[in-house]
Order: sequence, then C-alpha cells, then structure tokens
Amino acid sequence: MSNSAGAPTRPSEGTATTVVLVVEDEPAIASAIVQRLSAEGWRVESVGDGHAGVEAAARMQPDVVVLDVMLPGIDGLEVCRRIQAERPVPVLMLTARDDETDMLIGLGVGADDYMTKPFSMRELVARTKALLRRTERAARAAELASTPSLAEPALTVGDVVVDQAQRRVYRGDVEVHLTPTEFDLLVTLAGSPRTVLTRERLLAEVWDWVDASGTRTVDSHVKALRRKLGADLIRTVHGVGYAFEPAEPPE
Repeated sequence: MSNSAGAPTRPSEGTATTVVLVVEDEPAIASAIVQRLSAEGWRVESVGDGHAGVEAAARMQPDVVVLDVMLPGIDGLEVCRRIQAERPVPVLMLTARDDETDMLIGLGVGADDYMTKPFSMRELVARTKALLRRTERAARAAELASTPSLAEPALTVGDVVVDQAQRRVYRGDVEVHLTPTEFDLLVTLAGSPRTVLTRERLLAEVWDWVDASGTRTVDSHVKALRRKLGADLIRTVHGVGYAFEPAEPPE
C-alpha cells in the first residue's frame, strides 16, 4: 500500500517541506496517521512492508520515520537498522506489544522513541514534533561546533568524556557509540552529576515532552545507556528518577 498527502494546510514544528515516512502494514492505522500528520502541514507518505520502507527512505530522504515493528517482508527492527546505516534519521517505532525487551532492541538499532498500540493521534503528533525539534537543535549545535569559540565545551565526569562539539563519548580510552537521543540524555544527566533528575524533568528536557505518560521511554533509554556505558554510572532513585554518579577518583 502506498498513500501520499500533498498540499500543506498550516505550518508547525519543522516547515511545510518537512517530510514524514510512515511504514505501517495495517491500512486503517496507516491512513489515520497520514491524515493526522498531513494536517500539520507536512508531506507524508506511507508504505506497507519492510522492503518498501527501506526503498522509500532512500528515495524520500525523510525528516522523520514512523515505523511499525511487525511488518511483512522484513520487520521494523531490520528496516530501522538499514535506514540508519544509510542516513541517520529520527525514528518513532510503533509496537503492539508492551515489551521492554523489544523496546530496548529498537533503541539499540537506532530508534529514538517508541509508542505502544493503541495510541492517541495527539500523542503521536506531539512525539513527532519533539523528534523534529531535537533534530533542529542538533543541527544548530553542529553549526556552533564549526566555530571553536562558540562550541559547547566537553564534559568530563569521572572517566567519562562527552565531546559535545563532535557528539562523541568516551569511557576511559574507549569510544562509546550512542544514538542521538541517548547522547542528549547523557549530556543532561552528566551536566548535573550526583544530582537526582526526575523522569518528568528528563522527559521535558530531552524529549520536549511534558506528559508523564512517556516516562517509560526515559526508563528504556537509561537501560540502553547502562548497557553501553556500564551499569555503575547511573543510579536509580526509586519513584523519583536518576542520578549520574561516576566513581570518585582514587586519592
């Protein structure tokens, strides 16, 4: 199945030329998503299987991808992996199963966020806008990085170095590869070491999402960070949030 929506109706986050690819094999859901996102003034196209999703991403060069996990052909995880290998792009994954393991796998192959079906179209729009805003912020940061006097300084906390200008992370002498969202989350946590940040604050600062319904997204990304950087760096404060707590240097 292939649907497209053309003329913009009104501007919103991004611009009237913002391009969204929807990869969803359920026609009713795909149609509803295309209609709602098109109402934001974006150009939206949908395809209904994994292979078509990879081809459409290469052809369209979308600004954001809304991607179902369960697809005919190849599944959404493999689609995400292939898309990100060709050109990094924000990906919002849709899953029918509220399974933390699946969500972590999705984040591991480059997804930025996920939503569990059924979901509200209002939340879908809000999360898509948040992905676009983060992309714009990253682009501005890259521009500033080209001017050394304006570039964000590197953060060094314990044995972790976060090079904000180059968006690279090292633990000791080893570079750790993070997704864009994982990087932004680490910057927020490491920027206030040994300070407990609530899930709601992290959700607002990293995702631009102010509804507490997304706090499980925070939890999943923290788990992904721990898996890549080490479980000893981020402390859970049950019922509150997280604190970045590197080991004290030896005396």
